[in-house]
Amino acid sequence: MNMRFALPAAVSLAATIGCGVLGAGRFPDPAFDPRPDKTGTQVAVLAGGCFWGVEAVFERLAGVSDVVSGFAGGTKSTAHYEVVSTGTTGHAESVQITYDPAKISYGQLLKVFFAVAHDPTELNRQGPDEGTQYRSAIFYATPDQQAVAEAYVRQLDAAKVFKRRIVTQVVPLEGFYPAEAYHQHFLDQHPDYPYIVYNDLPKLEHLKKEFPEMLRR
Repeated sequence: MNMRFALPAAVSLAATIGCGVLGAGRFPDPAFDPRPDKTGTQVAVLAGGCFWGVEAVFERLAGVSDVVSGFAGGTKSTAHYEVVSTGTTGHAESVQITYDPAKISYGQLLKVFFAVAHDPTELNRQGPDEGTQYRSAIFYATPDQQAVAEAYVRQLDAAKVFKRRIVTQVVPLEGFYPAEAYHQHFLDQHPDYPYIVYNDLPKLEHLKKEFPEMLRR
């Protein structure tokens, strides 16, 4: 069983607050962030630890129409929560974000990803969760996404926004597989769940404080 289901209520809130994510004032906009030539919605797939909190963060952004929790990095046959939780499938808990690039750019999504959704300096873990299934990763679907992601990682590292080096993987998207239904919109359905209270609700407060102009009205 994944440890987050047995998380004691006594876990310190510092597990989230002290993760090294700094205020938005320290975060530059991506210097390279071209708008796509095509109109219509686009899809981004990001992994930043437990998908419950990451999903909830992106669901609150203007320009985002849908967010799905799921798995990326492995095969369809192993894309099941209990199997992925063994850390042997190659999958990472991920979210698939459908967004309108006319309202929010791919680079802006990445800004929130790095600034709020998770700590990109933690290798194969996030907060209380350990294993490669909790790694930080950007699964790019197009050459433009790859270019924006790689450029932004270099930009943040050069600016020393984080005290430690960013370990986020930038890798091609081979497939995204939605997680079981009970994982979808988990935070909104279980806002009092201990793991959510101590690890994910602070992310939403941080988002509201640092990026109010990006929130869905």
